[in-house]
Amino acid sequence: MIGYIIRRVLQSIIVTLGVLLIMFILQSLLPNPARAIVGFHASQAQVNAFIKSHELNKPFYVQFWHYIYQVVFRLNLGFSYRLNESVGSILARDTPKTLVLVGVALLLAIVIAIPVGVYQAVKRNRLGDQAVTAFSFLLYSLPTFFLGELLIMAFAEYLHLFPAEAPQGATIGQILSQPMALVLPIANLTLVNYAGYSRFMRSSAIEALAQDFIRTAQAKGLSQRVILYKHMLRNALIPVVTIVGLSLPAVFTAGLITEALFNFPGIGSDYVNALIMQDYPTALGITLIVAIATVAGNLLADIAYAVLDPRVRYN
Repeated sequence: MIGYIIRRVLQSIIVTLGVLLIMFILQSLLPNPARAIVGFHASQAQVNAFIKSHELNKPFYVQFWHYIYQVVFRLNLGFSYRLNESVGSILARDTPKTLVLVGVALLLAIVIAIPVGVYQAVKRNRLGDQAVTAFSFLLYSLPTFFLGELLIMAFAEYLHLFPAEAPQGATIGQILSQPMALVLPIANLTLVNYAGYSRFMRSSAIEALAQDFIRTAQAKGLSQRVILYKHMLRNALIPVVTIVGLSLPAVFTAGLITEALFNFPGIGSDYVNALIMQDYPTALGITLIVAIATVAGNLLADIAYAVLDPRVRYN
């Protein structure tokens, strides 16, 4: 188990270095990186000072080492000259709010999808299974922004049950103080993620129910509840855990769209505004953080895979 985790951690470190290299190359591919980052209204003296401080006049490997040193050892993701503050301060302020939004929605999606998938597997090809399948396919086929618009029109404009705009505030406390305004953005993200997870859970549960150990448990006279939640569920969760880890980029992408749609003050809104203002340090910094979070999610999925499946630990 320890050796498996160490190997996965080392692999994650290598992937993270690859992500840093890609981010550095993307920044280097700008037509005039210094001018693009500092701004087209900056003086030539300011541009020259930026080039010197970031060693952009040095060979590629020197520039890359400087970039690695700044990001890894000094946690310096750059400076937003458009907003006149460091990218690190922007992320420190808005990342926790995004984590609350995305984390709560992801947790709800998993909690709902697992029992629904098990129910569909048990009632396979019956009316209940077909109805849930049709609903899941409908949600799965709807783009995130379109589903959000439907929720706004139905529950905000027509029924007047929830605000159309997400809560506004600089801190998590201020965000959580307006729970009604959180309902629609969280519901939008939850429904989008639930649709895919429930389908995977259904397929995995059906496959697990066809295994020999399930028939052995049934022959022993064990109750259906014990068979489903003690013997089947652990095996059925193995591929689902992997899917959750691999789907983190899509989850963050849906979160970005949701934040922009509901005007949620998180890094998704920061990213959209950075692209509009051509604020390259902020855009690349957020991209880097999301990429590292994805690598971390995959690492956690690998560890959970080993916990659920003893064969992984023994091998």
